[in-house]
Formats: sequence, structure tokens, C-alpha cells
Amino acid sequence: NCAAKNQVKFATCTLHSVALTWWNTRIQTVGYEAAYGMTWKTLMKMMTGKYCPRNEIRKLEMELCELKVKGTDLVSYTQRFQELALLCGRMFSEEADKIEKYVIGLLDMIHGSVVASKPKTMQEAIEITTELMDKKVRTFAERETVSKRKFENTSRNTQSQQRQQSNK
Repeated sequence: NCAAKNQVKFATCTLHSVALTWWNTRIQTVGYEAAYGMTWKTLMKMMTGKYCPRNEIRKLEMELCELKVKGTDLVSYTQRFQELALLCGRMFSEEADKIEKYVIGLLDMIHGSVVASKPKTMQEAIEITTELMDKKVRTFAERETVSKRKFENTSRNTQSQQRQQSNK
């Protein structure tokens, strides 16, 4: 949640070892202003090109294509999707492409509702999806509780009737 103008500075401050040496050399080559003036997207392309072999990127792209929500674990799905989307940026020429891919991996029970809501940004898609999933999980839990109560009441009534019959 870093301001766009500070993303490159923040990210490069976390570099270490070989990557830090590479960045310091970059600053010396193009100058401080040019190095820190580049966009986040440009930095990601440079670093991906430098440190991510093409065959590894292909594997990540395949993982992204096959990524689906497991159970109701939307948090893990969203986190992994965002990590892969960062590294596989060339798969998404526009934000709408990324949103579409994110929605494809959702569970059927919320997929249609998310599509119908027509999210304009990834953040909006994530928020809508989270809200819908929470609602579905809550509804399921409430139904389970009601079913359990009905079963317990039926069970108690049956036991009570059996006792009454045995007392006769």
C-alpha cells in the first residue's frame, strides 16, 4: 500500500546480496534520479528479466492458469494469485485481463455473482469476492447449526417417546 512514487524506492531498499549490488550498479550507470524515477512496472520487468529465467516464468504462468480456490480458502488463493500475477505480468495487457483470470479461479457458488458485479479493479474484485465468500460461509454455518438443533430435538423427542413407551 505504498504510494506509486515511492514503490521503486521501497522495493529496492529491501534488496540484498547480488540484487543489491546489481541495483547499486544501476544507480551508478543511469544516475539516482533516473533509477528512482522509473515506474514500478519497469523495475519489475528489469528484475524479472535479470533474475527469473524464461523457463521458470513459463512454469509460473502454467501455475497461474491452473490456479483455483481450494475449499473456502480465498485468502491463500488471492495471495498466490497476486504473487504470480506480479511475476507473470506479460499475461495481462490490461487490468480487465487480470480480473477475468482471478474470477475464473473462483468457486462456482460465487463465480456468477462476481462476474455480474462487473468489478473495474483487482481491489474491487477481491473485496466483492471476499464479501460473497464470507456470506456463503456464514449461511452454510447457520444452516449447519439449524440442522444440528433439529437433529438434537428429534433425537430428544425420540428418546422421550421411547422412555414413555417403556414405562407403560
